Amino acid sequence: MKRFFKTRTLVQSALIGALYAVVTMACAPISFSLVQVRVSEALTVLPYLTPTAVPGLFIGCVAANFLCGAPLYDVIFGSLATLLGALLTYLVRRQGLSKWLAPLPPVLANALIVGALMKYVYMPGEIGFLAATAYVAAGQLIACYGLGMPLLAVVEKYKERIFKD
Repeated sequence: MKRFFKTRTLVQSALIGALYAVVTMACAPISFSLVQVRVSEALTVLPYLTPTAVPGLFIGCVAANFLCGAPLYDVIFGSLATLLGALLTYLVRRQGLSKWLAPLPPVLANALIVGALMKYVYMPGEIGFLAATAYVAAGQLIACYGLGMPLLAVVEKYKERIFKD
């Protein structure tokens, strides 16, 4: 626990959060709605490399959702979905699993939680749960695998320079 409170780790976490929020806001037209590709979700692979990414992603998601005027349910549960995905991505690393599984937890967490929000809160009666989940999962697959895996490869190459203690 002592490691987390080092200035460097706090700054890294804050930078990841700020980057998440800025990218979400910059890509706002495609970051919200049923069919969305939240480009900033590519950053959810970073907990595979460092635990400091977990709180940064959560805070960044809360900030982005709030500043973009997302409904309260989305600010709370959408941000918790990103937190859950980030925590599980960190556990993928801790368990020694393949880096190709790193994007899977954010895809599943967001598909299920945001899909449920779409079905039961925002579009009740208009769309089925499986369809809502599939739409969210498709956008997450693009962001987390299509953008996140190349990001993971680049950051992993320079990990020692970026995340040194």
